[in-house]
Amino acid sequence: MTRSDDTGKLVLRLALGILILLHGVAKISAGVSGVGGMLASHGLPSALAYLVYVGEIVAPVLVIVGIYTRPAAWIIAINMVVALWLVHMKDLFTIGKNGGWALELQGMFLFAAIAVALLGAGRLSVGGSSGKYN
Repeated sequence: MTRSDDTGKLVLRLALGILILLHGVAKISAGVSGVGGMLASHGLPSALAYLVYVGEIVAPVLVIVGIYTRPAAWIIAINMVVALWLVHMKDLFTIGKNGGWALELQGMFLFAAIAVALLGAGRLSVGGSSGKYN
């Protein structure tokens, strides 16, 4: 692997981790009652809303530093699938006002998380490339 591959993985990890983490920080301030209400409206326990903190705080921090990167990225991907299901299904096949997919941001988060899960953290991480989860 070349250094540019590791640098690319670092850029991807930081972009995904930081941007998702900002959503999690906002939920610390606002709480997860809105997510709980959406879960309850789909017949699920509203207490599951607290898993948002795992998907938007814990997992992004792990991705950023490069520890348990692959499982953390899969958690972010699952978090995004649930967000698409709960909030964005009505826009799944919608083109936005500017001609792009209405769910570009959510799609980028989802596919970036899948890419990180498949690529791993690379050498520029706390875990280095030594572990199977990095």
